[in-house]
Parts: sequence; structure tokens; C-alpha cells
Amino acid sequence: MHSTLLGLSHAQVAPADTRPGVGVAEALAEIRKPVAVVSSALGPVPVVVGDGGLAEIAGEELLALLPPIYPEWLGERSFTAAHGVRFPYVVGEMARGIATPRMAIAAVRAGGMGFYGSAGLDLDTVEAGVREIQEALGPDAPGWGANLIHNVQDDRREMATVELFIRMGVRCVSASAFMQLTPAVVLYAAKGLRRGGDGQILRSGRIFAKVSRDEIARHFLMPAPEQMLHALVAEGRLTAEEAALAAEVPIAEDITAEADSGGHTDNRALTVLLPRLIALRDEIAEQYGYAVLPRVGAAGGIGTPAAVAAAFSAGAAYVLTGSVNQSALESGLSEDGRDLLALAQATDVATAPAADMFEMGVTVQVLKRGTMFAQRGQRLTEFYRKYNSFDEAPADEVQSLEKTVLRRAISDIWAETRDFFSTRDPREIARAESDPHHLMALVFRWYLFSGAQWAREGDTDRRGDYQIWCGPAMGGFNDWVKGSFLEPVGARTTGQIALNLLEGAATVTRAGQLRTAGVELPPGAFDFRPRPLG
Repeated sequence: MHSTLLGLSHAQVAPADTRPGVGVAEALAEIRKPVAVVSSALGPVPVVVGDGGLAEIAGEELLALLPPIYPEWLGERSFTAAHGVRFPYVVGEMARGIATPRMAIAAVRAGGMGFYGSAGLDLDTVEAGVREIQEALGPDAPGWGANLIHNVQDDRREMATVELFIRMGVRCVSASAFMQLTPAVVLYAAKGLRRGGDGQILRSGRIFAKVSRDEIARHFLMPAPEQMLHALVAEGRLTAEEAALAAEVPIAEDITAEADSGGHTDNRALTVLLPRLIALRDEIAEQYGYAVLPRVGAAGGIGTPAAVAAAFSAGAAYVLTGSVNQSALESGLSEDGRDLLALAQATDVATAPAADMFEMGVTVQVLKRGTMFAQRGQRLTEFYRKYNSFDEAPADEVQSLEKTVLRRAISDIWAETRDFFSTRDPREIARAESDPHHLMALVFRWYLFSGAQWAREGDTDRRGDYQIWCGPAMGGFNDWVKGSFLEPVGARTTGQIALNLLEGAATVTRAGQLRTAGVELPPGAFDFRPRPLG
């Protein structure tokens, strides 16, 4: 017996069973073992290499030797090492508490990363959610974070949220929907920077930046702007030492290429966006000579093992899932909303005006099936563009909006909105009272915000107005789990969704390797079926 390729032993024993069908099935079932591809009368066939090493293929002509595949190895090892997780897999934040603390906890316990969907929640609720995670996992546990969303109306809330994260020791923040860098983002990225004993710059907090455009990605891949750093030092928020170190590292070491996703999206194709951002990363990293290469992950349209495998094959350091987790038991969405998601097909999505950026014309991608939110939201947009005030609009059109969309008197909605902003941001009230067009925008934003709230609460009387953020990945996921234990909504857990997507991606990757080695694959070779995994 002697050592051979990959250090596997090779003994002279009986030839292996090289029946094509048997070999392929076993090779796909035993992804954690190496596979030898050998010559046969019917062409190349795979043989799983077991404990006896290459003894299984004695007397056969070796054409290729395929390595074991572990789901843990699909992405970049630096990702799992940096964040202290088992898998290069992230359960993404879904704002306003859709990604609950329970969901973040479940993601970490399954071996991935999990982000709490803290954006849009009041600070007391955010603090309670962070404490829930810390109490469940331990105050210093790695692998989780919270969400910071760009607030175009009030950057003071961004800063207050970041200050809360820093005070509570939140080590990772997912920055989403940003159109430019803000002082709050720079503060979080720079706060606590220090130089280790080996000279490397160590981070106290890590930014995950969701981006879909080159110009936004560039901001996060570059060091913090000098002007912002100087201002934060002058305000006493940063030390001069922290600011100096911030000039040597990128704002974010993890950039998520957000393709055709639910919520805020530019509907980009992942196969176009991901390579572009990887190339941009390489360009900027070379320019600044970073000691640590920023990682580029993939999100949007990822709801099946094939999609996960494709993202990793295209160079993603990690994958991030969103829409599919909304139907999980740990989701903050109501049972009624989750039932609607479980019926969705890939085409059952539409765009609707974004509540937080309504006046700017920004849209979000939402579930279309079972709700009229997208159509009604578009009607509000058209009304806003057509008229400068409610008084200017014909009375019958205003009454129609109140009856068929808002289902409340505009005067009542404004009174409620006025009360809300009286403590949140009185400047909005003053502006609305002097600008009737802005008053109209605030009334319409009430409806858009309420749509998400009705969906979370399961207010079936307003089911037609549910706002459920959703991308086409949800339809792909539903097709994939049909007939399996994950089809019933009550069986869908964050952990089982993650483990099955990853195991399936590894199996699909093995199938691709076999095909590359010349093995003829039977139908269904790329179709991994969900199963309970531990």
C-alpha cells in the first residue's frame, strides 16, 4: 500500500462497481467524500472514495479526482473566520422587526449569521431586541448584528441608532438603502479602531453594506472621507487616533451585491452586478493597498440550492437570504401574511412606492398575489404628481381615494399623523402646514407605512392593503419545497431553510463537478430535495 493523490492510500484490491447510475447517485449523496472519476465502457463514471482510499478504484483508469465538498467551504474562509460562524450564509435583516430577534438567534444557532431587522423601530424596541439576542446567545457571542437604514428625512435618528449600537456592543451593522455616506455610518465604522500587536488594524464594529450601484459601493469600499472624520473628532465622537486609522481601511469589509430583491431594489441581475462589484473591489483595494481584502457577497433572487450554488460559483464570498425567511416561523410577519407568501410564484411581485422615500419616487418590490397594495400605492403616486394639494383636486376624486384606498377621512389621517410628528419631528408639521403638497405626501406615507403594519399584525380586514416585501426568490423557494416537509408554513424554520439551501448548494456543486469531469448525469441530478437536517 502506498500514498497517492490527496494523500489517499491505494491498495491492489478488486475493481470498483462502475455502474453509471449507482456511481452518480452515491457521489451526490456522499458530498463530503472525495470522488474518483474512472474510465468505463460506457464513459467516465464516478466512484466514491471511502475509508480505504483509492483502493476502491484498483485496476481502473483514473480520469479525475474530485475533492470533498462541505457547505462550510462554499464561500470564502475569511468570512467565517472574521465573523466566527460555521457557514458563509447570512439571514438578512428585514426592516420594522420582520427579522425578529428570534430569527437572528435561530440563524446563529444554525451556524450562520443573523441580522435583527431593527430599522424603522423606535429606539426602546431596538434596545429590547438587542438585549433579547444578547441574553440568548451571550453578550460576546459572534455572528449577529442589527440593521441601520438610510433615513432621508431625519439623519438624527441614524446617529441616535448608531450611538445605541455602540453603547450596547453591537458588533455588526447591516447598512441598507443608503444613497450616500452619512456621519452615522462613518462613526460606527471608525469607533473603536485600534492597532493590534502585529500592526494590523482591528475593528470594534463591522459594516455590511447592501449596494446595487457602483457609485454607492465605491463609497463603502473606500476609506472614510477626511472631512467627515475631522467633523466627528471636532464633535468629540471620535478620537484623533481613531480618525487616523479610519483613513487606512475601507468603511466596510463586507459588501453585499443586492440584486432582484424584496423591498428596496434596483432589480439588477446578479450575474451582472456581482462580477462588477468584485472587479470594483479589486480596483479600489489595489489603489489603497488594503491589508484585508473586502469581501463581496450576494443577495437577491436567492431562494433555491441552484441559486446559492450559482452565487458562490460566480465568486460570492457569502450569500444573504431575505424574502424566503419571511415565511419562517421566527418571522415577525403575521401568520396570515406568511400564508400569502407560501402561495407566491416567481411572477407574483410588483413595485410600489416606498414609504420612507415617497416624494423621491423610490419604489420597493412587494408581494402582488392576494393584496392590492402595489396598485393602490401607484394610484397615490399618480394623484400626488397630478395635484399640488387636496383642495386643488376634484372633490369626487378625493372622496374616491378616501373610500377605496385610504378607507379613512383625510382629516382623520392628518390628525393622527400630526400627533405622531409632534413628538418625533415637529419640523414636519411646520413644513406641512406651509406646504399642502407635503401634507399630501405625509398622508399618503401614512397609508404606505400602515400597509406593512397591517401585514405584521395580520389585520385581515386590511388584507388587500398588506405591504409584504418580496422578491422572485420567494416563488422559486415555494416551487422547490413543494411536496417536501418544508412546504407547510408551520414547518418552515430559519434553521432548516438555511441548512437545506446550503446542503443543496453543495450537492448542486458536486453535480457540476461531475459534469465537468465528463460524467453523464441523469435527470434530476441538480435537484436536491429538502429533508430534515441537523
